[in-house]
Amino acid sequence: MALAVEMTGISKYFPSTAVQANRGVNFSAESGQVHALVGENGAGKTTLMNILYGLHQPDEGEIKINGKHVLVPTPNEAIHLGIGMVHQHFKLIPSFTVAQNILLGIEPHKYGLLRQGYENDMVRALADSFGLPVEPSEKVSNLTVGMQQRVEILKTLQRNAYILLLDEPTAVLTPQEADEFFKVLRNLAERGRTVILITHKLPEVMKVADQVTVMRHGEVIEVTSISDTNINSLAHAMVGRNIVFNKKESHVRPGEVIAEVKDLFVSSNNGAAAVMGVSFQVHKNEILGIAGVSGNGQNELTEAITGLREVDKGKVLLASLDITKAAVHERRKSGMAHIPEDRMTMGLNLQTTLDENVIVNQYRQKPYSRAGFLVAAAIRKLANSIIERFSVASAKTGEGIATLSGGNLQKLVLGRELSGNPHFIVASQPTRGLDVGSIEFVHKSLLDASRSGAGILLISVDIDEIFSLCDRIAVLYRGQIAGVLSAEDADEQKLGILMAGGNLDPAEEMTQ
Repeated sequence: MALAVEMTGISKYFPSTAVQANRGVNFSAESGQVHALVGENGAGKTTLMNILYGLHQPDEGEIKINGKHVLVPTPNEAIHLGIGMVHQHFKLIPSFTVAQNILLGIEPHKYGLLRQGYENDMVRALADSFGLPVEPSEKVSNLTVGMQQRVEILKTLQRNAYILLLDEPTAVLTPQEADEFFKVLRNLAERGRTVILITHKLPEVMKVADQVTVMRHGEVIEVTSISDTNINSLAHAMVGRNIVFNKKESHVRPGEVIAEVKDLFVSSNNGAAAVMGVSFQVHKNEILGIAGVSGNGQNELTEAITGLREVDKGKVLLASLDITKAAVHERRKSGMAHIPEDRMTMGLNLQTTLDENVIVNQYRQKPYSRAGFLVAAAIRKLANSIIERFSVASAKTGEGIATLSGGNLQKLVLGRELSGNPHFIVASQPTRGLDVGSIEFVHKSLLDASRSGAGILLISVDIDEIFSLCDRIAVLYRGQIAGVLSAEDADEQKLGILMAGGNLDPAEEMTQ
């Protein structure tokens, strides 16, 4: 089959960060195929696609589109060449209709007047021709996330894109929406389009791609057909070693209740109800997962439990102690740990040293302070123990942490939060943005903490992560618990129904 994209000898160096992002990369994708591009964070895959889309210029190398040498100085030129990109965060205007978003900038008009009825007919014909039905007159603000993504794809196709670049496209989809999305990709490929899928979810690669390119340290390590590989082989190629996909042991029995949320109501920043009447318990040795599409109250729930947001109504109990109005440091002193979703701003202070970061939740305690003064030797000893135990590469006591990779920063957060042997751990999106090697380490650390007796509340939009780690799974939909399932009873179909606001057969649900 003919090559739609051929990139040869692509190199890119960023002087500001002294990073060689791409080093003599050869990449190609055939017409009529779904081609996955995978690699660890910093492997260079995003830079390579940004070069193809005209967001960066290569220092060396050449690009061919459909066999012809081209220059791609800007995204506008990329679009002119038939290259479209669907970003992870959609670029839609919520107050506009579907048709207005798809035709933005290329609206049909006559004598300077827009033709709204004709717009709707154009979009309906486009959608029908690709088997992607939408309602052109519907406002985007009223659409599900899956339908919004469909609008983004149609917007790209309307501009005659034959090469589609998709960046982590299923991050905000329910399992059912993801399955529908895969059907869309296969349909596009069958119609001759070339789809390049940037993702870190290897099961998705195996499910939808025809070929896969693996990058590591700015270079291409492997190019293979999906029929000739498997998840373990791809993971090994990505990180250069075998990866153990940890799973929760089903025979570990939960103990007594370690934390409880009772009839919790919490407001968002704009005063709207974000969490409404949520109740659940977390037991010793148990990992309770909170699943759901992002934006259904997860952030507000997490912040209310950890003391970062006021509670409107209800209670938060830790080992039967009412901590609803307790300060953050009081919760920590009572045995709570918090692994926040945003490690860069909330989890760590990148402007200061490693030592100061590891002590922020224990600086009031002995042996790290005495008579109101910090004890440098004790803090240094703690920092060294975290570096060693959690394998924080390139980290040194007394030095800054701003240059550490995302995976090593998350290891630092884990080490700090788990070093005090907490009874209750709130882990919010603990592997977001991490590569497969770092994910393996985070999962193992959480499982070890659970085996040691901690109760863990895991808030994650990653269904595979939820299935791998959790004993029970609660689904949060529009600020309420839509259902709670045991790990043995849960599957993607059931979770997807609950995540979309549907109901299960009552016999399939457990009591909360």
